[in-house]
Amino acid sequence: MRVTMIGAGYVGLVSGACFADFGHQVTCIDKDTAKIASLNRGEIPIFEPGLAELVESNVRQARLEFAAEASQIGEADAVFIAVGTPSRRGDGHADLSFVYQSVRDIAPLLGSAAVVITKSTVPVGTGDEIENILRDNRPNTDIQVVSNPEFLREGAAIQDFKHPDRIVVGSDDDRARKVLADLYRPLYLNTSPIIYVDRRTAELIKYASNAFLATKITFINEIADLCEQVGADVQEVARGMGLDNRIGGKFLHAGPGFGGSCFPKDTSALIKTAHDHGVPLRLVETVSAVNEQRKRAMARKVVQALGGSVRGKTVAVLGLSNRILTTPAIRRQFR
Repeated sequence: MRVTMIGAGYVGLVSGACFADFGHQVTCIDKDTAKIASLNRGEIPIFEPGLAELVESNVRQARLEFAAEASQIGEADAVFIAVGTPSRRGDGHADLSFVYQSVRDIAPLLGSAAVVITKSTVPVGTGDEIENILRDNRPNTDIQVVSNPEFLREGAAIQDFKHPDRIVVGSDDDRARKVLADLYRPLYLNTSPIIYVDRRTAELIKYASNAFLATKITFINEIADLCEQVGADVQEVARGMGLDNRIGGKFLHAGPGFGGSCFPKDTSALIKTAHDHGVPLRLVETVSAVNEQRKRAMARKVVQALGGSVRGKTVAVLGLSNRILTTPAIRRQFR
């Protein structure tokens, strides 16, 4: 199939390379001309095990290419939206401006029977707005909008794409569902389940999944605090819990809290979406609040370990994935 990936960031690049490896003809498009130039030179802008080799192999076999212009998008059977959805400054809502602008840009170029698929993590109802934009720009066409959220872990993204726990397809249209089934057909050999749901349900599955994993992290961190006070070993507590198949051992590792590019913004966006619809998510709100407190508590532990003051001290942080020093309140601890 002919596939266009709008956005050559982490999700777009990994997904595009994997689809090309399935045998599809893939073009990754990104407005960042410097990034496209680097990719065309064989330089991968992110580190992901196995990605450089996967890209190089499929470029060599003419199944994968990179471009800054969307001129050939009209030939595509499937067009993926894989642009960023960061938290909006000030209110915590997901910033969908990149998504909507991408849709406006591609609308005049799409084939009359194209399938537009959102890979970006977006709040419930985003697909409806994308459909409205396309209908306004391209009336009397059969362009379908599908939600197909990604579940990629950094450091294991290729493995996750090729051996997924599930593939979620959000659409009620039979033709669109068939397009997605054909795209993922090579995974049938791995018996990966495809879950067909409506579009709004698919959008919510992604947010609900991340919020639940964030809850597990926050829960074990609070248990770690209790373990410190009563003299128990939190690692053994987590191991004992994780052996229960109903619970599982993943995401039960005590630490400085969850961070990175997904969990903080996605829990915030889910909370805001729920508020907009008059359904407060008290548990998720607490998870978010406790996680912020956890980061401050970790900073206080460092200060305490250095004698109660870090004035004049040099503090090294090995790895920034948990964004330990991102909030002003924590930075003030180290002044």
